[in-house]
Amino acid sequence: MIKAGDLFQQEGLKVIAFNEYFDTQVDDVIISSKTLNGIFIKEHLSAPVEDLDRHIDSYDFIDGEYIEENTDRPQGKRKRYRLGTICMYDDYLLAAFSKFDDNNRASLTMPEYLEFLINFWDRVNSVYALRSVSTPIFGSGITRIKGHKSISDEDLLKILLWTFRISEMRFKYPARLTIVIHKDKIDQINLLDITTVKNGV
Repeated sequence: MIKAGDLFQQEGLKVIAFNEYFDTQVDDVIISSKTLNGIFIKEHLSAPVEDLDRHIDSYDFIDGEYIEENTDRPQGKRKRYRLGTICMYDDYLLAAFSKFDDNNRASLTMPEYLEFLINFWDRVNSVYALRSVSTPIFGSGITRIKGHKSISDEDLLKILLWTFRISEMRFKYPARLTIVIHKDKIDQINLLDITTVKNGV
């Protein structure tokens, strides 16, 4: 299902895209306060951010998801995780989505974007426990997809749906997916065209 609305008001599990370090520092340098990531940390945490940090540090990640300790990183956390890695926190799925360069700018190549989505759906498959899952359009915010500067939210939505449908074939009990789009952006998407894509996969 695709709908306009507020991701934080949805039932079930809600996906928040983090960077590959699971940073929580909302300072408009590492994390912008205007992103879903920043809004989640500033306005929707049920406990202090230090508790979230401890939860992430002690989380039982799947083997191979933790990649390395980046000791050269001057700001933010240093433990780097594989794209698509999920950390469950209350009714949220925190997802390692974007790579960060040396200037803390989020960026991805298209192969990395696809890698994230395939890994992400596989992780969702193992943790959703029949609950519905609500997600934004990944990459719709400030993340830059290298070589695809003009890619639209509609294009990203089609890619998201395509990878979900491929992964859904492996779900024992498919999760009910809701893609929540900001009300200011829903008019930019041809929902009839999206329905055609969904039916054709």
